[in-house]
Amino acid sequence: MATNGALALIADAGLRDEIERIAAAAGIRVVFAAEPSGRKAWVGAAAVLLDVAAAQRCRELGMPRRPAVLLIAAAAPGTPEFEVAMAIGAQEVIILPGQESGLVAVLSDAAAGESDGRRGAVVAVIGGRGGGGASVFAIALAQAAGEPDHECLLVDVDAWGGGIDLALGAESDAGLRWPDLAAAGGRLSYPALRDALPRRRGVVVLSAGRTGVELRPTALAAVVEAGSRAGATVICDVPRQASAAAETVLAAADLVVVVAPAEVRACAATRVVADWVAALNPNVGLVVRGPAPGGLGAAEMATILGLPLLAAMRAEGNLDGALERGGLARSPRSRSPLAVAARRVLTVLHRQPGAAA
Repeated sequence: MATNGALALIADAGLRDEIERIAAAAGIRVVFAAEPSGRKAWVGAAAVLLDVAAAQRCRELGMPRRPAVLLIAAAAPGTPEFEVAMAIGAQEVIILPGQESGLVAVLSDAAAGESDGRRGAVVAVIGGRGGGGASVFAIALAQAAGEPDHECLLVDVDAWGGGIDLALGAESDAGLRWPDLAAAGGRLSYPALRDALPRRRGVVVLSAGRTGVELRPTALAAVVEAGSRAGATVICDVPRQASAAAETVLAAADLVVVVAPAEVRACAATRVVADWVAALNPNVGLVVRGPAPGGLGAAEMATILGLPLLAAMRAEGNLDGALERGGLARSPRSRSPLAVAARRVLTVLHRQPGAAA
């Protein structure tokens, strides 16, 4: 796939000409449109340039907050325009002509951040009910995706979950956790971030730690964007509680995986979660975890919930013991039920349009 350029939602012909000239100087191509064709186009662009009307439309469309969004205007905007820009997450206002150097700097930075390879896919994993095994499945997905020739970034989005590094067995490994990145925002250098984080078996992990520090949506979006733009598969372990951070990831994901045990009560709880998730992102699928004490089948559960069944896995012996004694450690080619189910989900993910293989 070719590198992504800047997306410009600009109606004024004069401003469009100025932007094309400046983009050529910055070495980045610009795609002009009336509005984003979808969330993937919005999130995938190297930068987004908006006029006031487009910013208002994007806010109404519910476009997620992301880095490198600029409001472009021919004159200094007033308070209502600034309010629209802030609502959509614009990092600054550029007046043209007059502030060409500011736009060149942003577009040059965006061009430098582009990769010659495909963008890495973003997967959000969420439990249908509490204790449903979503965090463990997120780790299994990351381990299946993290091979010698491909990197995976595992992002812990649950500030109150005790830290996914514990379940991975990396709690004592040196490196940054979310509290260390609390002030992050805008574009991040993924190579620098990767080198600062713990790594286990091809999985780079950014854990919430154990401080209860809430994640800032802008910082989370910057981390996810940095990993994806660098070509890494980004797996996000998302809590079931609605929050700006959780919804930032759910809206931007190429695929949302809902993990639930094969139980009647879990099915009822998952219905609530699935409705919430589907309102943010239609790309949702179900993973059902055995055993089924009441005989509720995985296909039957998927039919009740109205979700495509991505994978079903039987119960795995001694999994809890492994998590207590050093964390989950599986090779990408493991034949355990958990690893097999994870590979099935990755196969579905790689069929998604624009997803990295």
